[in-house]
Amino acid sequence: MGVIAEVFLPLALAFIMFSLGLGLTFDDFTSIAKRPKVFIVGVFSQLILLPSVAFFLVSVWSLNPEIALGVMIIAAAPGGVTSNILTAFARGDVALSISLTAVTSLICVITIPLIVVFAHAQFMGGEVSDVSVTGTAVSVFLIVTVPVIIGLCARRYSEGFALRIEGWASRISTALFVIVLIGAIVQQRENIVPYFAEAGLVTIVLNVLMMTLAFSLACVTVPSLPQRITISIECGLQNGTLAIAVSTLLFSGTMTSVPAATYSLIMFATALVFVAILRRQYPGERH
Repeated sequence: MGVIAEVFLPLALAFIMFSLGLGLTFDDFTSIAKRPKVFIVGVFSQLILLPSVAFFLVSVWSLNPEIALGVMIIAAAPGGVTSNILTAFARGDVALSISLTAVTSLICVITIPLIVVFAHAQFMGGEVSDVSVTGTAVSVFLIVTVPVIIGLCARRYSEGFALRIEGWASRISTALFVIVLIGAIVQQRENIVPYFAEAGLVTIVLNVLMMTLAFSLACVTVPSLPQRITISIECGLQNGTLAIAVSTLLFSGTMTSVPAATYSLIMFATALVFVAILRRQYPGERH
């Protein structure tokens, strides 16, 4: 697992984040100023509410400490790239989805290290001997933020080139995500059934509860249905590749990667069910 964890996994994640950057423009960031309230609700739901709900669940749930830490890692991850695609399918606000994914991916350089160190102290006991806020922040910055910036600059200064390779990059990113997910499952293949029995239910509850809470919060703070849908999906589809990478790079592929794998397996199904319910509840409504 050494070469895979130390070389392939960071490179795969970096390429996925580069692909995200290719789909961004500077207008995606400046558009935030036009609707700050909606954006703040989305960021709060993603970066504050989600980890808080996860911490509550793992605190009251009887879990293996490594599983509990893994749940906090997936909760600390930003929205996944695929959330933009599902938002479009759900008739949500795609521009808002892209903005939230991009900005939370940048902010996670600060939030992930803080949450990981805090969760490790809470559930594993003692101090984190091999993990520091600064070291984790540097790692996340190099494999997440830098590739996004490179992709963004490529789109800005060589738009023709970026548009030509964006489709291929997106398909390769999807393939890499599947490979990383399968790799995490294969690594724990001997224990996958008991691990899924332990981590599966809590990740399903976290996913469904968080989408419901985010939508409920958006209903009282955000006027547009597409924006409510977007915020809910952003809080439901996490960057599983990043969560698996953090778990593997920091904790050597222990059980901490299991919640990210189970979450990644169920989040698309639950999100599609969520979208179907919304379509039935609000037929034909777009704005």
